[in-house]
Amino acid sequence: MMEALPGDAAYRIAAGRYGYDMVTGAAAEQVRSELGLDRPAAERLLTWVGQTFTFDLGQSAVTGERVGHAIDHQLGHTVELALVAVAVALLIAVPIGVLAGLRPGSLFDRISAALAIVVRAMPAFLIGIVLMLVLAVELGLVPAAGHGHGGNFVLPALTLGIVLASVLTRVVRNAVAATVASDAFQFALHKGLPMRAAFLRHGVRNAAVPVVAYLGVQMALLLEGVVVVESVFSWPGIGHALTHAIFERDVPMLQGTALTLGLMFVLLSFLADLACRALDPRLNT
Repeated sequence: MMEALPGDAAYRIAAGRYGYDMVTGAAAEQVRSELGLDRPAAERLLTWVGQTFTFDLGQSAVTGERVGHAIDHQLGHTVELALVAVAVALLIAVPIGVLAGLRPGSLFDRISAALAIVVRAMPAFLIGIVLMLVLAVELGLVPAAGHGHGGNFVLPALTLGIVLASVLTRVVRNAVAATVASDAFQFALHKGLPMRAAFLRHGVRNAAVPVVAYLGVQMALLLEGVVVVESVFSWPGIGHALTHAIFERDVPMLQGTALTLGLMFVLLSFLADLACRALDPRLNT
C-alpha cells in the first residue's frame, strides 16, 4: 500500500530527516541507496518478515532509532491513555445502561438510545475538537494538547471514553434488560426481594458476562480511536507514531506499530475471553 502512494518515498523520507527546505535530489538518492528502496517491494517485505522472527523490527528510516526501542517508549503512553479511557467509558456506560435496562421502553431508555446513536455516528476527531474548543479554548479548564501533566489526560481520555461509551451503554442496557426478564430474576422478585437487592445478588454477574465479552470486541474500536485521538491531541503514543510514519513514508516504523497494534488486539481479546469464562463457568463446558 505504501508503494502505491503517489510521490517519491525517498524524497519524503529525506524531507523528514532534513526538512523540506533542505532536501535535494542528491539527498533523496542517498536515502534511496541507504535504505534499499531501489530493491523490489516484495523482497524488502520478505526481509522484514524474516527479521520479525528474531524480534528485530529494524530501524526508523527517518530518525535511525531502533523501532523496537521507540515502540517500547510509545506503547506505555498508549496503554496509560487506553486504561483511563476504558475507566471513563465504564463510568459513563454502566450507570446509564443499568438505569435504562431496569426500565426498558421508558423515556430515559429512549433518550439514552438516541444520544448513543448520535455520538456513535460522530467521528472521534470531531468529538475531540468539540471538547477541545469548549473545555480548553472557551473555558480554559484543561490543556488543549500535549503530555507530561495530569491535565493532559482529560481531553484525549474523555474523547475516547465517550466514543467507547456510546456503544457500551447499549450493551449494558441490553444485558441488564435480558437479566431482569429472566425467570431466575423474576423468581427472586416473587420471593420478596426488592429490585435493588435482587439485581445486586442475582443480576450483576449474569449481566457482566456479555459486557466483558463486548469489551474485548471494542478493543478494535479503542485501537482505532487511539490513532485518531493521539494525533488530534499530540499524545506521544503508538497511534501518533503510526500517523507520522505514514506521512513520512517511514515503512519500518509503520510496520512495527501496525504489528504491535494487531498483537495488542489479539491479547486484549484473549484476556476478555478468560474473564468471561471466569464469570460464567458454563462457558468452559
